[in-house]
Amino acid sequence: MLKVGSSVLAGDPRSFGRIARDVAAARVSGRAALIVSSGAIALGLQAVGCARRPTSIPLLQAAAAAGQPLLMRRWERAFARHRIAVAQVLLTHADFADRRRYLNARRALEALLGRGVVPVLNENDTVAVDEIRFGDNDQLAAMTTGLIGADLLVLLSDVAGLEDSSGGRVSVVTDIDREALPLVRRPRKPGLGSGGMASKLDAARRATLLGVPVIIARGLGPSALSSVLAGGDEGTLFLPPRRPVRSRKHWIGFTLRPRGILAVDEGAAAALRSGKSLLPSGVMEASGEFEAGDAVTIRSPSGADVARGLTAYGLTEVLRIKGLHSREIARALGYESGAEIIHHDDMVLL
Repeated sequence: MLKVGSSVLAGDPRSFGRIARDVAAARVSGRAALIVSSGAIALGLQAVGCARRPTSIPLLQAAAAAGQPLLMRRWERAFARHRIAVAQVLLTHADFADRRRYLNARRALEALLGRGVVPVLNENDTVAVDEIRFGDNDQLAAMTTGLIGADLLVLLSDVAGLEDSSGGRVSVVTDIDREALPLVRRPRKPGLGSGGMASKLDAARRATLLGVPVIIARGLGPSALSSVLAGGDEGTLFLPPRRPVRSRKHWIGFTLRPRGILAVDEGAAAALRSGKSLLPSGVMEASGEFEAGDAVTIRSPSGADVARGLTAYGLTEVLRIKGLHSREIARALGYESGAEIIHHDDMVLL
């Protein structure tokens, strides 16, 4: 799984050809590749008369619409030199949140790979307002890594990897929260892309929790990707934990967008951390707009997010039964129902 940032493609137009060459070489050794490609908005700016990346949502959508065919044309030409076909795949978060669409997307990508076609993925920025405002292709790459069961995620950027406090490159990270997050600094100036190191670390966390190693490396240069794929000391390698999160729980915790918040007491938070289900007695308050089956965030009294899970009740029912013991649920609701608000099998700890 390969994600290429706008800064790489706009910074050096030769990057298209170099990446296509390295992907073609990897295919000889039996490695297939999917590319999540940024750059549509950057390439479309001139077409819509913008000198720099706009902040207006309609202009961002217009730039994406104008730039997407230009982006695909460049990938098509680059891979045509190696007699490799490419396919454009535009996705939105809804394609991952809906289980049926999720599986359909997986089958389509598997069919393309089976035919020797290189899928070039992008967020459907033209219609997905939330994806432009809050999402980026780092997250799309991480979610697609789980979608197709990739064995490696490479994020190519204009930086050499994660930097330590003295500006040196960090070669290996085994714990993102402890080793990497304290080193993140805000970008000094806005660029062509919408991500940044914080976004890349979030994507690395998502992918490593699935058991997939992640490499963040500099994509500018004649042999950047080939060196990474050859095992060279390039960028920063993020190692997965010993116990990856199961696919379904990963989907609940890191793909679905929470529709509400359940505030719980300390006793309930401790019980969840020990593998218990969430019972009404531990819920202090509920907010949001959610129905039964929606994802919600479980928050401790300190304000920390403890877990995410699929609730068995909607907001109205939760407000009726919060704080009650299991034997009191039926009387409060007027019908017999389950004891748990969220079963531990439908929950992932954060």
